[in-house]
Amino acid sequence: MLLSSASPGTRLFASELSVLFRRWRTWAMLAALAAVPVLIGLAVRFSPKGPPTGRGPAFLDQITDNGLFVGVVGLVVCTPLFLPLTIGVVAGDTIAGEANLGTLRYLLVAPAGRVRLLVVKYLACAVFCVAAALAVVLGGVLAGLALFPVGRATLLSGDTIGPGEALGRLLLMGGFATVSLLGLAAIGLFASTMTTVPVGAMAATVVLAVVSQVLDALDQLDWLHPWLLSDHWLDIADLLRQPIAWGSFGQNALLQAAYVAFFGALAYGRFTTKDILA
Repeated sequence: MLLSSASPGTRLFASELSVLFRRWRTWAMLAALAAVPVLIGLAVRFSPKGPPTGRGPAFLDQITDNGLFVGVVGLVVCTPLFLPLTIGVVAGDTIAGEANLGTLRYLLVAPAGRVRLLVVKYLACAVFCVAAALAVVLGGVLAGLALFPVGRATLLSGDTIGPGEALGRLLLMGGFATVSLLGLAAIGLFASTMTTVPVGAMAATVVLAVVSQVLDALDQLDWLHPWLLSDHWLDIADLLRQPIAWGSFGQNALLQAAYVAFFGALAYGRFTTKDILA
């Protein structure tokens, strides 16, 4: 009843979310993301030597002291590759998938319109960004509670906080990871307007994410780093300081907003002038 009285844009958005989260592929990707911290926790818990100090992902050696760090390590591990991979799949399929199935022309029948459809597709990608980051956090929290003690957590600044605040910091880190993916989702949306082959758009999006990180690792290109999509992706550790260092969070949000605006404009220009033949 409520949906029938909603605006066309709201109904279209609800329908898009329904289609996205009814797919087995979506839930398989979320399950795979949640499994990453679980596997990390199991590996540390049943390793005869315990986690190596100073080796492996950041915060790995703190898992045995506080299980909530399983979620932290999960985000650190998933942010460079696994999260961008899933976002690339979802964003790359937005427009190209409809074109490939021959349903795009029907979606553009009034009162939908091209601009509204483009906005709805991007918002659905943004919702998936939230779900993907939460899947990693949830998998880490459940694995940490099941396998390790949970007590006061030691921050990078040397201060200690209680389990409740530590969980809040972990959720903030999930929010940071979500924001980091919004620019990539806009790139995927633009790539999806350029082709009718979803796999091509997916691959282009993931490759751009990898290239950005490779360039970010080259000291010779330090002048380019502030402009790269991935420059602040691993600054989530700043949320484990006392007080929280919000500077990197703000810089990352501004950078991602710039990418969303730029590639959103490119997607708009491409999609609104594109001949829809199927």
